[in-house]
Formats: sequence, C-alpha cells, structure tokens
Amino acid sequence: MTEHVLAAIDGSQYAESVCDYAAWASLALNAPLSFVHVVDNHSDVPEEQNLSGNLRFGARERLMKELSELDEQRAKINRQQGKLMLEAAKARAVEGGVVDPIVRQLNGTLVETLVELEKDIRLLVVGKRGETAHHASGHLGSNLERVVREMHRPILMVPKAFKQPEKVLIAFDGSKTARKGVEMLARSPLFAGTECHVLIVGADTAEHRSELEWALSTLLDAGHQAEGAIRSGEVDDALQAYEKEHAIDLLVMGAYGHSRIRHLLVGSTTTAMLRGSRIPVLILR
Repeated sequence: MTEHVLAAIDGSQYAESVCDYAAWASLALNAPLSFVHVVDNHSDVPEEQNLSGNLRFGARERLMKELSELDEQRAKINRQQGKLMLEAAKARAVEGGVVDPIVRQLNGTLVETLVELEKDIRLLVVGKRGETAHHASGHLGSNLERVVREMHRPILMVPKAFKQPEKVLIAFDGSKTARKGVEMLARSPLFAGTECHVLIVGADTAEHRSELEWALSTLLDAGHQAEGAIRSGEVDDALQAYEKEHAIDLLVMGAYGHSRIRHLLVGSTTTAMLRGSRIPVLILR
C-alpha cells in the first residue's frame, strides 16, 4: 500500500492548521492524504466513581441503566461530530488542491490506533494539543507525548496557524542518525526551495566545526541556501533563541541515540522544546 500523509483531527483549535499542513505536505511529497478521527468514548469520562451509595437495589439498577444510556448517547454524538469534522477537513483539503483525500473514523484510543496504522504512514501530522488537553499554553497533551515516544514514523507537530515554511532549522549533534536527518532534509521535496539552518548545541570544538561543515556542504550540494552555528548552553534555550533570531518557520529534530537531544525528546521530563515551540516541529525517527 502507498504510504500516506496521515492527519489526525479532533475538535481542538488546531484542526484547521492540521488540515492545512497535511495538505501542504501531501502536495509537496506527491503522497496521498488521509484524515483520521479516532472515537475514544472513554477519553473524557471522569474517574470511575461509586455512584450507587446506599441506594436500594431497584434505585441502583435504574441509575446504572440511565448511565449506560448516557454512554450510548455520548458515543453516538462523538461519532456524528467526528463525521462532520472529517467532511470539513476533506473539503478544506480539496479546496487547497489535494485530489481525493481519504477520510476514516475509527474506534479506540488515539495512540494505539496510530501505532496500528503506522506501517502505511509516510508522515503523521498532529496538533500541539488535542481537544481534551488543558488549555494552558505550556501544556502538551499526554496523548501527544505518548505518540512521540511510541511512533516510528516522522511526526509533524503543528501550531494553531498555518504558514508555509521558508526557513527550516535542524538540530544537529553529528551522530549517524543526525546525519541521516540532514540527508533527508537535503533531498526531501518537502523542503525544496527552503533556506536551511543547522545548529549544534555544545562547545565550539574542531570536531563540532567539522560536523557543521559537513552538514552545510550536504545542504549546499543539494541546492539549498544554508547557514549554521555552534551555540553553548541548554538545548531547548539555544534552539529557541536561534529560532527567534533567524525567523525560523519549522524546526527539525531527531531522536538521536543517547545525546542530549534524544533526552530532550523522550526523557522523563519530555519535550520542553515541543511545549514551548510556536512553530511546527518535525520529529524524525
């Protein structure tokens, strides 16, 4: 089966941006576009409580029946809302130039469903937060944290508003996996015509200068305008500062071995960069 750009949509404020970035990626990669809405009928149910109290058996039985009926009604409403969202997403993508996007509504939990689909995914596009996440700007939904940890396909995490990337920054640590990331960036049609920046966070050593020179040469040889730097300090602080200085539109990061960048993405404190980023982040696996 042809690998798709897969956009996971829900009722959050990120849905339109997810549609737009997915459509952009689908057209740039010349890959089919699929939208998926996952109906998790238990995602927003409060913790199980003992609602029976000291009710007599008959009253308790009636209460449990009413609760069951409410569950069925909520599930029906979730499915209907999801179908409307999928229809709107498809129409928006077609308007943007995508031919015959596919829509799918599936039952289950988001993470497990995406893992089951990943063999057919070329790029997964998700919003920074889902509809059940807390609305504080620094919060990253627990579902998204699990997706980042468990998926083995590239993930594009997007903010609320779409902007076609013109300046791309890759966080580079010189590892074998990081070099694959630079080579992907150099040849991918997703980044054709973009200005590429490379940042190494660490000491300004001869080894790091050599690694930076290799990365820039690889990008220049592929026809990109390229520049880069070596910065000291914490990874997330250095990346965010460089992003602002150079008006970067998209950040590319990889799960690189056991480097500090790897720890930033999948460590126990998980994703300070993802939480703080106001631009799309492409996570390479």
